[in-house]
Parts: sequence; C-alpha cells; structure tokens
Amino acid sequence: MTSDFTSVFLAFFVLTVAIRLWLKWRHIAFVTSHRAAVPASFAERIDLPSHQKAADYTIARCKMAVFDILVEAGLLLALTLGGGLTALHELWSPRLDGLSYGLAMIFSVLAISGLIDLPLSLYKQFVIEARHGFNRMTLGLFFSDLIKQTLLGVAIGAPVILAVLWLMSAMGQYWWFYVWLFWSAFNLLIMFVYPTWIAPMFNKFSPLEDGDMKSRIEALLTRCGFRSSGLFVMDGSKRSSHGNAYFTGFGNNKRIVFFDTLLSRLEGPEIEAVLAHELGHFRKRHVVKHMALMFAMSLGFLWLLDQLIGAPWFYAGLGVAAHSTVLALILFFLVMPVFTFPFSPLKSYLSRRHEFEADAYAAEHAQASDLVHALVKLYQDNASTLTPDPLHSLFHDSHPPAAQRIARLQLLDKPA
Repeated sequence: MTSDFTSVFLAFFVLTVAIRLWLKWRHIAFVTSHRAAVPASFAERIDLPSHQKAADYTIARCKMAVFDILVEAGLLLALTLGGGLTALHELWSPRLDGLSYGLAMIFSVLAISGLIDLPLSLYKQFVIEARHGFNRMTLGLFFSDLIKQTLLGVAIGAPVILAVLWLMSAMGQYWWFYVWLFWSAFNLLIMFVYPTWIAPMFNKFSPLEDGDMKSRIEALLTRCGFRSSGLFVMDGSKRSSHGNAYFTGFGNNKRIVFFDTLLSRLEGPEIEAVLAHELGHFRKRHVVKHMALMFAMSLGFLWLLDQLIGAPWFYAGLGVAAHSTVLALILFFLVMPVFTFPFSPLKSYLSRRHEFEADAYAAEHAQASDLVHALVKLYQDNASTLTPDPLHSLFHDSHPPAAQRIARLQLLDKPA
C-alpha cells in the first residue's frame, strides 16, 4: 500500500506541475501572439502602447510564475520524499513534546517556506512591478511590512495552532468536528476585527470627504438598502499604483474601502457603478455562499484528515517514517493542493458566475456604460491583458475575461 500511495502521489504531482507549467507557457504564447494589435472591441478605448504594456507585464509575471511553480515543487518534494519533515522531526522530537513539539514543527515549515519565498517576493516587487511602473514601495517599507506580518502571524497563529492541536488530542473520535467549529468561529472573528484592528496596521484609512462623491455613494447605498459602518479611502498609492475597491467585515462592521489611486482615476458615475457591482455581491449573497462553501469544504477536509491520521501508508508513502497528529496535519496541507488543482475550473466557474450576477445588479442600479468605462480604465491602469489564453483563464482567473464581461454589460445598458 505504501508504494502504491507513493506512485499515486507522484502521478498527481507530475500531472499538476505539468498542467501548471503548460498553462503558463500557453498563456505566454497566446498573449505574445496578440501583442501587435488591440482587440477590435477595445480599439476605440485602449491605445496600442497600453495594450503592449499589459502584454509585457503579463508575460513577465507568467515567466516568474514558472519559476515559482518549480520552486514550490522542489520544496514539496524536499519536505516529503526528500526527508525534510523527517529531519525536522528528528531535530525537535528529542527536545520538545506535546503541544510545544507541534508548534515548533509547524513554525519550522512556515519559516522555511517564508525564507525561500523572500527573494522571490523581492524580485517581483522591486524588479517586475518597478519595471512596469507599479512599485511605490521602498525597501524599508517592504521589510517593515514583513516584520509586522511575521509578528502578527506569530501572535495570532501560535494560539490558534495550539488550540487546534489541543482539540485534536483531547476531543477523541470527533475531534475534526470540534476543530471545524473552532476554525469557523475564528474565521468569522477575523472578518469582524480585520477592518478596525488589523488593516490599519499596514495602511491609513481616512473617512471619505464630504462632497458630491460621498453624496452620490450614499444615495446609491440608500437605493440598494445597504448599511455600512463607513466609507473610507486607503492609501494604496503608498505601495503601488494599482487601483481597487472592496468591502470588508460583516454584520454591523461592514466597511466600504476605496484605494486613493482608484478615486484619482475614475469619474463619479464610474465609481458609483463599481460600487454598485460590489453591492451586487452582497445583495446576491455571494459572500455568504462563498463562506458556506469554504466551511463545508473545510469540514470535509478535516474529516478526510481524520481518516488518514491512523493510516501508516499515508506517512510512509510520503517519505515519513514517524507517525503523529502534527506530522499528519502538515503532510495533509502540503500535499492536498497537488490533488485539488485539477478541479480549479469548478471554483473559477462559480466565481465568474457571481461576477456576471454582480454586473447585472450594477446595471440595474447604475449605468452599465459607466461600469464599462470604469473597467476599461482599470484594465489599462492595472495593465491587465485583454487577450488571456482561454484555458489558462479557466484555471486561474476568478473574473471573466474582459471581452466577455464588457459584451454582456453592453447588452444590459439602458438609456441614461
């Protein structure tokens, strides 16, 4: 059984890595082949230099992603069949036991992964983003963010990991259900406290100033029957020139946040249309549906982990001779993406359907043409390619391709 599972793991591993690499090279080739001309449906809105900038940016990111995939694959093999987890177990097991051993093992894996990712992140930020005109972050700010993220991760992660490990050892046969209850409650708590306690550690959030823009937004919220705890502007330009807007929190702690880069680029009706789209996600209960799916999947994964904890072939098949709850937990979350990646289009399909529904909602409460204008500006400002490879997009893009999305909006447009 051990050798059988090793073969199954390696087969899925090779399949997943091969698909990911193939998709990236397809995407590079497709974008390159369409670089010379702006798609006809965008010819009046996007100039050729902007289109080519988006193509070059996309290609650069894809080439970096190829390297990322190879590094991730190498790290996974090193930790499993290469003996990395066994070495960590032999390091910590004579020195620590119980919860302290589990905490040391998990943080060791996270630290190794983080150290390997650090030079890659630096290259992405200060070479790729800078080369294409998006980076506004200094080295000092980069490492300040990294230190904050690390300290925050330890401060929040250590108690959470200890609680999970304790529940796994103390709750008997149905530990997986108790861990699921705890994990679900923790996620809901983070969603509630993130806007007011965590996000301000990294960015400044200022109330949207009184004026025509605020009045327009408040009128839209009233029409849609939506209540929030405030409208805020985030200093996104501190780190990047990319623009965005989002909702955060839930219940009475919902906030609407605009990047300052977005407000400086879009006109009032366009911002209203973008906000109407985001409101559509709430009115169509996409957030609740996403949470319900996430919780259901986490329950299923925890139950599956329970079935594997006592299976010697699971450990041995992944190159680990020792057996423990902690090792099973680490192995499970290391290898699960290998088996789930081929199903990524299902997740993409659900997300795209939600985007189309939110666009339709926006067309009911604002002008579809304003949303089209806003999207075109965002595609241009963020250097998003207008010609993605369809298959790559199916696996990786949560939003529909630009041409599809705008074509549907144009059908929904109504007289001003």
